[in-house]
Amino acid sequence: MAQDDNDGKDLAVADSSVADHHDEAHPGTAVVSRDAFTDPGLVPHRKRVTDLDPKKEKHAERTVYTLFYLSIVGSVWAIAAYMLFPIESNNVGDVRLNTLFIGVGLTLALLAIGFGAVHWGKALMVDDEGVDIRHLTRGSDETRAAAVEIFDVANKESGFGRRTLIRNTLIGALIAFPLPAVVLFRGLAPQDENPVELLSHTMWKKGTRLALDPSGVAIKATDVTLGSAFHVIPEDLNDLEHGKLEEKAKAAVLLMRLRPEDLNELPERADWSYDGIVAYSKICTHVGCPVALYEQQTHHLLCPCHQSQFDVSNHCEVIFGPAKRPLPQLPIAVDSEGYLVAQSDFLEPVGPSFWERS
Repeated sequence: MAQDDNDGKDLAVADSSVADHHDEAHPGTAVVSRDAFTDPGLVPHRKRVTDLDPKKEKHAERTVYTLFYLSIVGSVWAIAAYMLFPIESNNVGDVRLNTLFIGVGLTLALLAIGFGAVHWGKALMVDDEGVDIRHLTRGSDETRAAAVEIFDVANKESGFGRRTLIRNTLIGALIAFPLPAVVLFRGLAPQDENPVELLSHTMWKKGTRLALDPSGVAIKATDVTLGSAFHVIPEDLNDLEHGKLEEKAKAAVLLMRLRPEDLNELPERADWSYDGIVAYSKICTHVGCPVALYEQQTHHLLCPCHQSQFDVSNHCEVIFGPAKRPLPQLPIAVDSEGYLVAQSDFLEPVGPSFWERS
């Protein structure tokens, strides 16, 4: 007998037959299915061939450090290719070979490190399975001490401290890999001249005709139709024998024609355009990428690299993106033969704004 705390009445033990009847729930109202899936457990761990055969383990070790050696070779080759295939000749073929062989070296350097690290982890590091119980809060001093112990165990399991040849070749590959970048970036600036001074001036000067890129054919004002956009270079650029690529990179210009009433020109630049024709540097003021996309309906220029946008109708002010200042404008006019000419060089440095911090 059981005593009810509420009213003191005795409660009879339920009949087992009634309980059995209630246990047989209708399939449509049962909360827990009687044929629920059981926990299958973990699949038995299968050892790798490198765990079972010492020869296979040694072969995997040789493969890993060979890949790290190949990474070092790739880094050294990228530096050598930069010197063996120079681009000072301004020949497009030389530029392609330089890019190809440097790219092959850097690709080999990076892929070999990646493949070697992956193969090391899959074939040689300890392959035990375990459950990691995570905690949401920062651990105590004891927990932090245990973390140090875990790193020590990981070092022993990975063999980083024990497999000295793999460790040393990995360190060598990681040291060698950035060296091509150091050499290549150093080559971007001239060794015997001030780069800031060089970037402050271009080939444009008073009377220089605007010409089509790459043909060098001079452009007349009548050639520029409403809504059009031309990629422009100085007419005498193709006459250069040395440094043509460098000068083109600074002097490249975009030429566009808008309705004069659509131009919102600054007062001091009122005479920098001709009948709605304006010229702006093609070099983005963010990091120097080519601004090459023109939307004639909105009069917007877009740099496809980092999405900076400039409004041509409002002196190329920045309307979107990471660029911090408008594109420099090239003052233009028309000569006696009707050709578009520059009034002067750019009155501010072209390209990335950080060059102005000199």
